Amino acid sequence: MCGIAGWVEYDRNLDEQRPIVEAMTRTMARRGPDAQGIWIDRHAALGHRRLSVIDLEGGAQPMIAGEEGRTLACLTYSGEVYNFVELRDELIGRGHRFTTRSDTEVVLRSYLEWGESFVDRLVGMYAFAIWDARKEALLLVRDRAGVKPLFYQPFGSGVLFGSEPKAILAHPDVSPRVGLDGLRRMISTFRMPGGAVYEGMVEVKPGHVVRVSRSGIVQRCYWKLEGREHTDSLDVTIETIRGHFDRIMRQQTVADVPLCSLLSGGLDSSLVTAMADRIVRERSGSAVHSYSVGFVDHGHAFANDPYRDTADAPFVREFVEQVKTRHTEIVLNDLELANMQVRRDVVDALDAAWLSGSDVYPSLYLLFKAVRENSTVALSGEAADEVFGGYQWFHTPETVNFDTFPWMQFAPMTIDAISPRCSW
Repeated sequence: MCGIAGWVEYDRNLDEQRPIVEAMTRTMARRGPDAQGIWIDRHAALGHRRLSVIDLEGGAQPMIAGEEGRTLACLTYSGEVYNFVELRDELIGRGHRFTTRSDTEVVLRSYLEWGESFVDRLVGMYAFAIWDARKEALLLVRDRAGVKPLFYQPFGSGVLFGSEPKAILAHPDVSPRVGLDGLRRMISTFRMPGGAVYEGMVEVKPGHVVRVSRSGIVQRCYWKLEGREHTDSLDVTIETIRGHFDRIMRQQTVADVPLCSLLSGGLDSSLVTAMADRIVRERSGSAVHSYSVGFVDHGHAFANDPYRDTADAPFVREFVEQVKTRHTEIVLNDLELANMQVRRDVVDALDAAWLSGSDVYPSLYLLFKAVRENSTVALSGEAADEVFGGYQWFHTPETVNFDTFPWMQFAPMTIDAISPRCSW
Protein backbone atom coordinates (compact mmCIF):
# COMPACT_ATOMS: atom_id res chain seq x y z
CA MET A 1 0.00 0.00 0.00
CA CYS A 2 3.01 2.30 0.49
CA GLY A 3 3.39 5.19 2.91
CA ILE A 4 4.26 8.81 2.24
CA ALA A 5 5.57 11.62 4.42
CA GLY A 6 6.97 15.09 3.91
CA TRP A 7 7.69 18.62 5.00
CA VAL A 8 7.38 21.91 3.15
CA GLU A 9 8.66 25.10 4.73
CA TYR A 10 9.40 28.32 2.88
CA ASP A 11 11.44 30.07 5.58
CA ARG A 12 13.90 27.25 6.21
CA ASN A 13 16.48 25.27 4.27
CA LEU A 14 15.37 21.65 4.64
CA ASP A 15 18.66 20.30 3.29
CA GLU A 16 19.82 20.49 6.89
CA GLN A 17 16.81 18.55 8.25
CA ARG A 18 17.34 15.15 6.64
CA PRO A 19 17.44 13.20 9.95
CA ILE A 20 13.95 14.49 10.83
CA VAL A 21 12.57 13.64 7.39
CA GLU A 22 14.09 10.17 7.64
CA ALA A 23 12.49 9.66 11.06
CA MET A 24 9.10 10.73 9.71
CA THR A 25 9.45 8.36 6.76
CA ARG A 26 10.53 5.39 8.90
CA THR A 27 7.21 5.50 10.75
CA MET A 28 5.60 4.33 7.50
CA ALA A 29 7.65 1.10 7.39
CA ARG A 30 4.57 -1.10 8.03
CA ARG A 31 2.88 0.39 5.00
CA GLY A 32 5.98 0.08 2.83
CA PRO A 33 8.33 -2.72 3.91
CA ASP A 34 10.23 -3.08 0.62
CA ALA A 35 12.19 0.19 0.23
CA GLN A 36 12.67 3.74 1.51
CA GLY A 37 13.49 6.92 -0.38
CA ILE A 38 14.06 10.58 0.53
CA TRP A 39 14.21 13.63 -1.75
CA ILE A 40 15.03 17.13 -0.49
CA ASP A 41 15.17 20.39 -2.44
CA ARG A 42 15.70 23.34 -0.08
CA HIS A 43 12.06 24.14 0.81
CA ALA A 44 10.54 20.68 0.19
CA ALA A 45 11.33 17.24 1.56
CA LEU A 46 9.44 14.14 0.39
CA GLY A 47 9.72 10.68 1.90
CA HIS A 48 8.43 7.33 0.69
CA ARG A 49 8.12 3.77 1.99
CA ARG A 50 7.34 1.32 -0.80
CA LEU A 51 5.26 -1.81 -1.06
CA SER A 52 6.28 -3.07 -4.50
CA VAL A 53 3.32 -4.15 -6.66
CA ILE A 54 3.91 -2.95 -10.24
CA ASP A 55 7.31 -2.62 -11.96
CA LEU A 56 9.36 -3.89 -9.04
CA GLU A 57 12.64 -2.60 -10.46
CA GLY A 58 11.56 0.71 -11.98
CA GLY A 59 8.98 2.15 -9.58
CA ALA A 60 11.32 3.62 -6.94
CA GLN A 61 10.18 6.80 -5.19
CA PRO A 62 10.13 9.71 -4.64
CA MET A 63 10.03 9.99 -8.44
CA ILE A 64 11.44 13.03 -10.22
CA ALA A 65 10.51 14.50 -13.61
CA GLY A 66 13.24 16.66 -15.08
CA GLU A 67 14.12 18.60 -18.18
CA GLU A 68 17.56 19.74 -19.35
CA GLY A 69 19.09 19.03 -15.98
CA ARG A 70 16.49 20.82 -13.85
CA THR A 71 13.74 19.30 -11.71
CA LEU A 72 10.20 20.05 -12.84
CA ALA A 73 8.28 18.08 -10.21
CA CYS A 74 8.70 15.31 -7.66
CA LEU A 75 6.07 12.79 -6.55
CA THR A 76 5.63 10.57 -3.50
CA TYR A 77 2.68 8.28 -4.06
CA SER A 78 0.62 5.63 -2.29
CA GLY A 79 -2.00 3.51 -3.98
CA GLU A 80 -2.77 2.50 -7.52
CA VAL A 81 -4.29 4.15 -10.59
CA TYR A 82 -6.13 1.42 -12.44
CA ASN A 83 -6.45 3.19 -15.79
CA PHE A 84 -2.73 3.96 -15.99
CA VAL A 85 -2.26 1.91 -19.19
CA GLU A 86 -4.84 4.00 -21.06
CA LEU A 87 -3.43 7.24 -19.65
CA ARG A 88 0.12 6.24 -20.61
CA ASP A 89 -0.94 5.53 -24.19
CA GLU A 90 -2.57 8.96 -24.40
CA LEU A 91 0.48 10.68 -22.92
CA ILE A 92 2.81 8.90 -25.34
CA GLY A 93 0.61 10.24 -28.14
CA ARG A 94 1.19 13.71 -26.69
CA GLY A 95 4.96 13.32 -26.81
CA HIS A 96 5.82 12.03 -23.32
CA ARG A 97 8.52 9.40 -22.91
CA PHE A 98 8.46 6.82 -20.13
CA THR A 99 11.40 5.09 -18.50
CA THR A 100 9.38 2.72 -16.26
CA ARG A 101 6.26 0.54 -16.46
CA SER A 102 4.86 1.96 -13.20
CA ASP A 103 1.62 3.83 -12.66
CA THR A 104 3.65 6.27 -10.53
CA GLU A 105 5.34 7.74 -13.58
CA VAL A 106 1.96 7.99 -15.33
CA VAL A 107 0.57 10.07 -12.44
CA LEU A 108 3.61 12.37 -12.52
CA ARG A 109 3.50 12.84 -16.29
CA SER A 110 -0.26 13.40 -16.17
CA TYR A 111 0.31 16.33 -13.81
CA LEU A 112 2.92 17.83 -16.13
CA GLU A 113 0.57 17.51 -19.09
CA TRP A 114 -2.75 18.63 -17.62
CA GLY A 115 -1.88 20.53 -14.44
CA GLU A 116 -4.21 20.26 -11.47
CA SER A 117 -7.09 19.10 -13.68
CA PHE A 118 -5.27 15.76 -14.10
CA VAL A 119 -7.10 14.46 -11.02
CA ASP A 120 -10.31 14.29 -13.06
CA ARG A 121 -8.70 11.59 -15.22
CA LEU A 122 -7.47 9.27 -12.47
CA VAL A 123 -9.39 6.09 -11.64
CA GLY A 124 -8.17 4.26 -8.58
CA MET A 125 -7.33 4.49 -4.89
CA TYR A 126 -4.50 6.83 -4.03
CA ALA A 127 -3.02 9.50 -1.81
CA PHE A 128 -0.02 11.44 -3.00
CA ALA A 129 2.01 14.62 -2.80
CA ILE A 130 3.52 16.45 -5.76
CA TRP A 131 6.08 19.20 -5.29
CA ASP A 132 6.08 21.51 -8.32
CA ALA A 133 9.61 22.93 -8.32
CA ARG A 134 8.71 25.51 -10.97
CA LYS A 135 5.99 27.09 -8.84
CA GLU A 136 7.34 26.06 -5.42
CA ALA A 137 3.93 24.63 -4.61
CA LEU A 138 2.82 21.38 -3.00
CA LEU A 139 -0.25 19.43 -4.09
CA LEU A 140 -1.83 16.89 -1.70
CA VAL A 141 -4.40 14.66 -3.44
CA ARG A 142 -6.74 11.99 -2.07
CA ASP A 143 -8.85 9.55 -4.08
CA ARG A 144 -12.57 10.06 -4.63
CA ALA A 145 -13.80 7.60 -2.01
CA GLY A 146 -11.01 8.24 0.50
CA VAL A 147 -9.68 4.68 0.44
CA LYS A 148 -6.10 5.81 1.01
CA PRO A 149 -5.49 8.02 4.07
CA LEU A 150 -3.65 11.36 4.05
CA PHE A 151 -3.12 13.89 6.86
CA TYR A 152 -1.39 17.25 7.11
CA GLN A 153 -0.66 19.88 9.73
CA PRO A 154 0.13 23.56 9.13
CA PHE A 155 3.63 24.07 10.46
CA GLY A 156 5.80 27.19 10.43
CA SER A 157 5.61 28.71 6.96
CA GLY A 158 4.41 25.44 5.40
CA VAL A 159 3.06 22.00 6.31
CA LEU A 160 3.95 18.53 7.50
CA PHE A 161 2.09 15.60 5.92
CA GLY A 162 1.89 11.82 6.01
CA SER A 163 -0.22 8.79 5.23
CA GLU A 164 -0.82 8.42 8.96
CA PRO A 165 -0.65 10.79 11.93
CA LYS A 166 2.45 9.01 13.26
CA ALA A 167 4.53 10.46 10.41
CA ILE A 168 3.65 14.01 11.50
CA LEU A 169 4.04 13.17 15.19
CA ALA A 170 7.59 11.99 14.49
CA HIS A 171 8.65 15.62 14.03
CA PRO A 172 10.27 16.70 17.33
CA ASP A 173 8.39 20.00 17.40
CA VAL A 174 4.91 18.43 17.14
CA SER A 175 3.12 17.47 20.35
CA PRO A 176 0.63 14.54 20.36
CA ARG A 177 -2.19 16.42 22.09
CA VAL A 178 -5.76 15.10 22.02
CA GLY A 179 -8.46 17.69 22.67
CA LEU A 180 -12.16 17.25 23.34
CA ASP A 181 -13.02 16.90 19.65
CA GLY A 182 -10.26 14.33 19.24
CA LEU A 183 -11.57 12.35 22.19
CA ARG A 184 -15.05 12.41 20.66
CA ARG A 185 -13.59 10.98 17.46
CA MET A 186 -11.86 8.20 19.37
CA ILE A 187 -15.03 6.98 21.09
CA SER A 188 -17.39 7.45 18.15
CA THR A 189 -18.42 4.53 15.98
CA PHE A 190 -18.99 6.87 13.04
CA ARG A 191 -17.12 10.01 12.12
CA MET A 192 -17.09 12.84 9.64
CA PRO A 193 -14.08 13.23 7.30
CA GLY A 194 -11.75 16.20 7.54
CA GLY A 195 -10.63 16.15 11.16
CA ALA A 196 -8.13 14.11 13.15
CA VAL A 197 -7.68 12.80 16.67
CA TYR A 198 -4.68 15.05 17.32
CA GLU A 199 -4.94 18.82 17.74
CA GLY A 200 -3.76 20.87 14.78
CA MET A 201 -3.92 17.96 12.38
CA VAL A 202 -6.25 17.81 9.36
CA GLU A 203 -7.36 14.91 7.20
CA VAL A 204 -7.45 15.55 3.47
CA LYS A 205 -11.07 14.90 2.58
CA PRO A 206 -11.98 12.27 -0.02
CA GLY A 207 -12.16 13.76 -3.50
CA HIS A 208 -10.18 16.85 -2.48
CA VAL A 209 -6.96 18.57 -3.49
CA VAL A 210 -5.00 20.68 -1.00
CA ARG A 211 -2.61 23.25 -2.51
CA VAL A 212 0.20 24.66 -0.38
CA SER A 213 2.15 27.71 -1.57
CA ARG A 214 3.77 30.83 -0.17
CA SER A 215 0.28 32.38 -0.26
CA GLY A 216 -1.12 29.79 2.13
CA ILE A 217 -3.20 26.60 2.07
CA VAL A 218 -6.21 26.20 -0.22
CA GLN A 219 -8.39 23.12 -0.61
CA ARG A 220 -10.92 22.32 -3.30
CA CYS A 221 -13.30 19.47 -4.01
CA TYR A 222 -12.69 17.87 -7.41
CA TRP A 223 -15.33 15.11 -7.07
CA LYS A 224 -18.36 14.33 -4.96
CA LEU A 225 -21.08 11.74 -5.01
CA GLU A 226 -24.34 13.01 -6.49
CA GLY A 227 -27.75 11.41 -6.13
CA ARG A 228 -29.78 11.07 -9.34
CA GLU A 229 -32.98 9.29 -10.23
CA HIS A 230 -32.29 5.88 -11.74
CA THR A 231 -34.19 5.58 -15.03
CA ASP A 232 -32.52 2.54 -16.68
CA SER A 233 -34.50 -0.65 -17.13
CA LEU A 234 -33.56 -3.75 -15.15
CA ASP A 235 -31.92 -5.35 -18.21
CA VAL A 236 -29.85 -2.25 -18.94
CA THR A 237 -28.88 -1.95 -15.27
CA ILE A 238 -27.70 -5.57 -15.14
CA GLU A 239 -25.69 -5.21 -18.33
CA THR A 240 -24.12 -1.92 -17.15
CA ILE A 241 -23.08 -3.37 -13.80
CA ARG A 242 -21.73 -6.53 -15.45
CA GLY A 243 -19.65 -4.43 -17.85
CA HIS A 244 -18.26 -2.21 -15.09
CA PHE A 245 -17.52 -5.21 -12.89
CA ASP A 246 -15.61 -7.06 -15.60
CA ARG A 247 -13.55 -3.97 -16.50
CA ILE A 248 -12.79 -3.13 -12.87
CA MET A 249 -11.74 -6.66 -11.99
CA ARG A 250 -9.42 -6.89 -14.99
CA GLN A 251 -7.78 -3.59 -14.04
CA GLN A 252 -7.44 -4.44 -10.37
CA THR A 253 -5.89 -7.86 -10.89
CA VAL A 254 -2.83 -6.37 -12.61
CA ALA A 255 0.18 -6.98 -10.34
CA ASP A 256 3.77 -8.17 -10.52
CA VAL A 257 3.44 -9.83 -7.10
CA PRO A 258 1.23 -12.62 -5.67
CA LEU A 259 -2.46 -11.70 -5.52
CA CYS A 260 -5.28 -13.22 -3.47
CA SER A 261 -8.93 -12.63 -2.62
CA LEU A 262 -10.62 -12.34 0.77
CA LEU A 263 -13.73 -14.51 1.06
CA SER A 264 -16.52 -14.20 3.63
CA GLY A 265 -19.09 -16.37 1.88
CA GLY A 266 -21.35 -13.40 1.24
CA LEU A 267 -22.53 -12.27 -2.17
CA ASP A 268 -20.02 -9.42 -2.52
CA SER A 269 -16.76 -11.24 -1.77
CA SER A 270 -17.98 -14.36 -3.56
CA LEU A 271 -18.53 -12.42 -6.79
CA VAL A 272 -15.13 -10.73 -6.52
CA THR A 273 -13.38 -14.03 -5.80
CA ALA A 274 -15.16 -15.90 -8.60
CA MET A 275 -14.31 -13.21 -11.16
CA ALA A 276 -10.72 -12.94 -9.93
CA ASP A 277 -10.35 -16.71 -10.19
CA ARG A 278 -11.62 -16.66 -13.77
CA ILE A 279 -9.21 -13.88 -14.78
CA VAL A 280 -6.21 -15.39 -12.98
CA ARG A 281 -6.88 -18.76 -14.63
CA GLU A 282 -7.03 -17.03 -18.05
CA ARG A 283 -3.68 -15.33 -17.46
CA SER A 284 -1.69 -17.95 -15.56
CA GLY A 285 -3.59 -21.22 -15.74
CA SER A 286 -3.81 -21.54 -11.95
CA ALA A 287 -6.60 -20.83 -9.48
CA VAL A 288 -6.65 -17.70 -7.34
CA HIS A 289 -5.61 -18.00 -3.70
CA SER A 290 -8.54 -17.20 -1.39
CA TYR A 291 -8.58 -16.59 2.37
CA SER A 292 -11.30 -16.63 5.01
CA VAL A 293 -11.29 -16.07 8.75
CA GLY A 294 -13.29 -17.92 11.38
CA PHE A 295 -13.46 -18.08 15.17
CA VAL A 296 -13.37 -20.98 17.61
CA ASP A 297 -16.66 -21.38 19.52
CA HIS A 298 -18.07 -18.04 18.40
CA GLY A 299 -21.38 -19.38 17.12
CA HIS A 300 -23.22 -18.06 20.18
CA ALA A 301 -22.29 -14.50 19.21
CA PHE A 302 -24.69 -14.47 16.26
CA ALA A 303 -27.76 -14.76 18.49
CA ASN A 304 -27.56 -11.06 19.39
CA ASP A 305 -25.92 -9.75 16.23
CA PRO A 306 -28.25 -7.40 14.28
CA TYR A 307 -26.14 -7.73 11.13
CA ARG A 308 -26.21 -11.50 10.70
CA ASP A 309 -27.67 -14.63 12.25
CA THR A 310 -25.33 -17.30 10.84
CA ALA A 311 -21.60 -17.99 10.71
CA ASP A 312 -19.61 -17.40 7.51
CA ALA A 313 -17.69 -20.69 7.37
CA PRO A 314 -20.42 -22.96 5.86
CA PHE A 315 -21.00 -20.56 2.97
CA VAL A 316 -17.25 -20.15 2.37
CA ARG A 317 -16.74 -23.92 2.21
CA GLU A 318 -19.65 -24.38 -0.18
CA PHE A 319 -18.24 -21.67 -2.47
CA VAL A 320 -14.75 -23.17 -2.44
CA GLU A 321 -16.18 -26.59 -3.28
CA GLN A 322 -17.89 -25.11 -6.33
CA VAL A 323 -15.18 -22.76 -7.65
CA LYS A 324 -12.09 -24.73 -6.56
CA THR A 325 -9.95 -21.81 -5.44
CA ARG A 326 -6.68 -22.46 -3.57
CA HIS A 327 -8.20 -21.74 -0.19
CA THR A 328 -6.81 -21.08 3.26
CA GLU A 329 -9.14 -20.90 6.27
CA ILE A 330 -7.66 -19.04 9.23
CA VAL A 331 -9.28 -19.92 12.56
CA LEU A 332 -8.66 -17.58 15.51
CA ASN A 333 -9.31 -18.20 19.19
CA ASP A 334 -9.88 -15.88 22.14
CA LEU A 335 -6.31 -16.19 23.42
CA GLU A 336 -4.90 -15.02 20.09
CA LEU A 337 -7.29 -12.06 19.97
CA ALA A 338 -6.46 -11.10 23.57
CA ASN A 339 -2.69 -11.37 23.09
CA MET A 340 -1.12 -8.17 24.45
CA GLN A 341 1.50 -7.91 21.69
CA VAL A 342 -1.22 -8.16 19.05
CA ARG A 343 -3.15 -5.37 20.76
CA ARG A 344 -0.03 -3.20 21.07
CA ASP A 345 0.60 -3.68 17.36
CA VAL A 346 -3.00 -2.71 16.57
CA VAL A 347 -2.77 0.46 18.67
CA ASP A 348 0.50 1.35 16.97
CA ALA A 349 -1.05 0.81 13.54
CA LEU A 350 -4.10 2.94 14.41
CA ASP A 351 -2.08 5.75 16.08
CA ALA A 352 -4.57 5.63 18.96
CA ALA A 353 -6.44 3.22 21.21
CA TRP A 354 -9.64 1.85 19.71
CA LEU A 355 -12.69 2.11 21.93
CA SER A 356 -15.26 0.56 19.62
CA GLY A 357 -15.39 -2.48 17.39
CA SER A 358 -14.28 -5.00 20.06
CA ASP A 359 -12.11 -7.66 18.39
CA VAL A 360 -12.54 -6.35 14.84
CA TYR A 361 -9.08 -4.81 14.58
CA PRO A 362 -7.11 -7.64 16.25
CA SER A 363 -8.85 -10.21 14.04
CA LEU A 364 -8.10 -8.15 10.90
CA TYR A 365 -4.50 -7.76 12.00
CA LEU A 366 -4.07 -11.52 12.45
CA LEU A 367 -5.84 -12.26 9.16
CA PHE A 368 -3.63 -9.89 7.17
CA LYS A 369 -0.51 -11.13 8.94
CA ALA A 370 -1.32 -14.62 7.68
CA VAL A 371 -2.23 -13.39 4.19
CA ARG A 372 1.05 -11.47 3.90
CA GLU A 373 3.04 -14.71 4.20
CA ASN A 374 2.01 -15.61 0.64
CA SER A 375 0.33 -12.58 -0.97
CA THR A 376 1.03 -8.87 -1.39
CA VAL A 377 -2.27 -7.76 -2.95
CA ALA A 378 -5.67 -8.77 -1.54
CA LEU A 379 -9.02 -8.19 -3.23
CA SER A 380 -12.23 -7.87 -1.21
CA GLY A 381 -15.91 -7.00 -1.48
CA GLU A 382 -15.41 -3.97 0.77
CA ALA A 383 -17.96 -1.11 0.37
CA ALA A 384 -20.37 -3.19 -1.73
CA ASP A 385 -23.03 -2.84 0.99
CA GLU A 386 -22.78 0.95 0.68
CA VAL A 387 -23.01 0.87 -3.11
CA PHE A 388 -25.77 -1.73 -3.42
CA GLY A 389 -27.83 -1.07 -0.29
CA GLY A 390 -26.83 -4.09 1.74
CA TYR A 391 -27.32 -2.62 5.21
CA GLN A 392 -30.60 -2.68 7.12
CA TRP A 393 -30.81 1.11 7.28
CA PHE A 394 -31.32 1.24 3.51
CA HIS A 395 -34.66 -0.53 3.86
CA THR A 396 -36.46 0.31 7.10
CA PRO A 397 -38.78 3.37 6.93
CA GLU A 398 -37.63 4.78 10.28
CA THR A 399 -34.00 4.95 9.12
CA VAL A 400 -34.67 6.04 5.53
CA ASN A 401 -36.73 8.98 6.82
CA PHE A 402 -34.37 9.84 9.70
CA ASP A 403 -33.40 13.54 9.95
CA THR A 404 -29.64 12.90 9.75
CA PHE A 405 -27.49 9.98 8.55
CA PRO A 406 -29.66 6.82 8.57
CA TRP A 407 -27.05 4.72 10.36
CA MET A 408 -27.03 7.15 13.30
CA GLN A 409 -30.62 6.13 14.10
CA PHE A 410 -29.61 2.50 13.74
CA ALA A 411 -26.50 2.76 15.96
CA PRO A 412 -28.19 2.87 19.41
CA MET A 413 -30.14 -0.28 18.61
CA THR A 414 -26.93 -1.96 17.49
CA ILE A 415 -25.13 -1.14 20.74
CA ASP A 416 -28.04 -2.35 22.87
CA ALA A 417 -28.34 -5.56 20.88
CA ILE A 418 -24.66 -6.45 21.03
CA SER A 419 -23.98 -5.34 24.61
CA PRO A 420 -27.22 -5.63 26.61
CA ARG A 421 -25.36 -5.55 29.95
CA CYS A 422 -22.88 -2.83 29.04
CA SER A 423 -22.46 -0.04 31.62
CA TRP A 424 -20.64 3.24 31.04
